[in-house]
Amino acid sequence: MPDTAQTPSPLPAPLAAWFAAQGWAPHPHQIAMLEAPGDRLLIAPTGGGKTLAGFLPTLAEASAGAVAGLHTLYVSPLKALTHDIARNLRRPVGDMGLDLRIEDRTGDTGATTRRRQRVDPPHILLTTPESLALMLSYPEAPRIFGQLRHVVIDEIHALADSKRGDQLMLGLARLRMLAPGLRVAGLSATVENPPALAQFMGGAQIITADPGPPPDIAMLPTTLTPPWSGAGGAYAARDVMDAIADARLTLVFINTRAQAELFFQALWAVNDDNLPIGLHHGSLSRDARRKVEAAMAAGALRAVVATGSLDLGLDWGDVDLVIQIGAPKNVKRLVQRIGRANHRYDAPSRARIVPANRFEVIECVAALQAVAAGELDGDGPDTGALDVLCQHLLVLACAGPLNPDTLFQEVKAAGPYAGLSRAAFDDCLDFVATGGYALRAYDRWQRLVARDGLWYLRDPRAARDIRMNIGTIV
Repeated sequence: MPDTAQTPSPLPAPLAAWFAAQGWAPHPHQIAMLEAPGDRLLIAPTGGGKTLAGFLPTLAEASAGAVAGLHTLYVSPLKALTHDIARNLRRPVGDMGLDLRIEDRTGDTGATTRRRQRVDPPHILLTTPESLALMLSYPEAPRIFGQLRHVVIDEIHALADSKRGDQLMLGLARLRMLAPGLRVAGLSATVENPPALAQFMGGAQIITADPGPPPDIAMLPTTLTPPWSGAGGAYAARDVMDAIADARLTLVFINTRAQAELFFQALWAVNDDNLPIGLHHGSLSRDARRKVEAAMAAGALRAVVATGSLDLGLDWGDVDLVIQIGAPKNVKRLVQRIGRANHRYDAPSRARIVPANRFEVIECVAALQAVAAGELDGDGPDTGALDVLCQHLLVLACAGPLNPDTLFQEVKAAGPYAGLSRAAFDDCLDFVATGGYALRAYDRWQRLVARDGLWYLRDPRAARDIRMNIGTIV
């Protein structure tokens, strides 16, 4: 967010006053996100105010008058990201005195809250693709989502490269059916093929922001030579500890949870000054993760060792150094992690890479060259996976009967399934209904039954098992 005034923008008075009170002015790409009709894909660097840009239409409409029911749905790849966005979003909502209830709905959300949200959803709900699919499986889905006006998909590139993206786009197609006129905003900092990603969304206007200053990224000099094998990077623990001591707040990324635990121990073994260092990954309990996130936000830590649980979108303003232990394996992932440092539009991110062994030196040099050249890896979104479609059909059957003709048109509205043939759709429907040629003889796979041209769950008790197995993460 800039600290200097720019050209006046057509914001509602309360929102314009809030920007002025912060000493800010909206970026051109933020105004474009507010004014552009239909769906939009915003490509902007980390720290460029992407998330605020996605929520600007919501804040503008709320500042102009009361909103009713679930108005805006925010979807992210990470549970930690929903918690961080909720914390950041409450600031402008509170400062402007807007009557907006903000809640998250993830695997960390308590059962009591989840039950209440089915009856009384908040105005802004922050969730993940899996939790959205679960909510769409309830008979109450038409009432929950009937007044939805905006969907914000954060870090959409991280979803488009996997089956989670297919699952989300199918869910989005169902939301469009439940709430006609819905507007969707996709947000990303690392996109190798913008037109393909826009088509993945079902067709969206592409808005590109100024890329900002290039990052300050290099190899971290180490006292010891990297070993010939191993992936933990423990040989560089002392050098990493020295870099942590010279920085304000450091994020140390490592590729797996086990390696994170081991490197965390290695750092503490050389932490002669007892600097406060935390650990964050998906296998830790919700309370442990929340405690580390709160300590980071309060400035009580000097470093956090983390896996991918903190590499997307999280806004920790005091982070001024990112250290990647081991080859990043993916240039887009490295760019995302670099962006956690100096999370501001006008400041270059500072990052250092530590190869875990001598062979990874080559990978790290190649990654550095790719970042310097602005080259991103990946093939972009692929055609929709049929196994994900089969799961989606069962999810929708839990909510109510399926009309195959209207459902086929709904599915084709999802970007990854735009080229789906009716024969392939019918094969998927036959598979989930009868088990197909391979499982037709087994009674447990006879899951749908046709009556009067509609498909129903053969046994409503099966809905529980279907809901418990929602998701594509393996």
